[in-house]
Amino acid sequence: MFIIATSLLSAFLLTWLTISICVDIRESIAPTGVYITYDESGNRIITPAPIPTAEEQQLANIVESIQYILTILYSSMAMILSSTVFYRCKLKKPIHKLQASAERIMNQDLDFTISPDGMDEMGQLCIAFEKMRVQLKRNNQELWQQAEERKRLNAAFSHDLRNPITVLKGTVKLMRQGIQDEQTIDRLESYTLRIEQYVEAMSSVQRLEQLSVHPKAIALSVLQSELQETARLLAGTKKYSLSIPSAGEVVLDHGIFLTVAENLIGNAARFAKSELSIEVVLENGHLLLKISDDGPGYPPALIENGPKPFETASSNSSHFGMGLYNSQLLCEKHGGNLILENQTPVGATATAVFQLSFKP
Repeated sequence: MFIIATSLLSAFLLTWLTISICVDIRESIAPTGVYITYDESGNRIITPAPIPTAEEQQLANIVESIQYILTILYSSMAMILSSTVFYRCKLKKPIHKLQASAERIMNQDLDFTISPDGMDEMGQLCIAFEKMRVQLKRNNQELWQQAEERKRLNAAFSHDLRNPITVLKGTVKLMRQGIQDEQTIDRLESYTLRIEQYVEAMSSVQRLEQLSVHPKAIALSVLQSELQETARLLAGTKKYSLSIPSAGEVVLDHGIFLTVAENLIGNAARFAKSELSIEVVLENGHLLLKISDDGPGYPPALIENGPKPFETASSNSSHFGMGLYNSQLLCEKHGGNLILENQTPVGATATAVFQLSFKP
């Protein structure tokens, strides 16, 4: 409104000035009307203006036409100038900013900020555009996180099935060799049921953290026989020792405990040079499962930062992988944690801590 008022006022002043100048010029070229003068006695003398020649009248008409043309031109220029000034002051920069932002969004680049230049309508449009960008970025991050969670879930699913399948393959091998008894059949049935329950549990969650904990009472003698059998099948030709209280029972999630035990025993058997040890300790309402090996030990970065998913082994990192990461996550779900330590002079120890009588 200020720009329009200023432009119209300027056009009005220029029009008034142009009309005044053109009237004066036209009167000087072809005067009209009469001249009034007074004599010595005070009598008024009226003298008609001289009749202009054809050339003078034509020139006067041209001046009058210029007057009308300039008047229309001033109005048109006022409208054009006000629109141009308004566009450059209030529209050009926000429109350019919105166009550039739209280009970056189409190129999947959301790492920028749209800052308004004011709180007028264009500023509010920039604010709305910024809200849309933030929401798009949040949606993209959620999609990426869901994809990463699905990737991590699939990796954990395939990894945690590896050890039960190894046990089943070993059991089938024994049965083919004619070495079978009631314990072999029970183990085959138990691990088949475990795989079925694990598949059902993993199929019903979207993230590893959503796995539910179902603690129940279980005899330590049952854990002893299961750890003994798991170590025998996973250790292969390497020596192993097992220490566990033989009497009593504990309240924990049987499936989570066996999954962690299989991951840690399999990891220790993989990197042990000749032997590994398994120890179960009951301490201050917690069950501690300690798996030690005489291998090269954990890298310092792994002990300092903890296990991460999808990290591959290298010449300086022998204990990387999903097994340790899954074990840590399952221990935390059970109210405990996973402690990784290096022995002196060689070897490594992984201690899985489970809170007994855990209520999620």
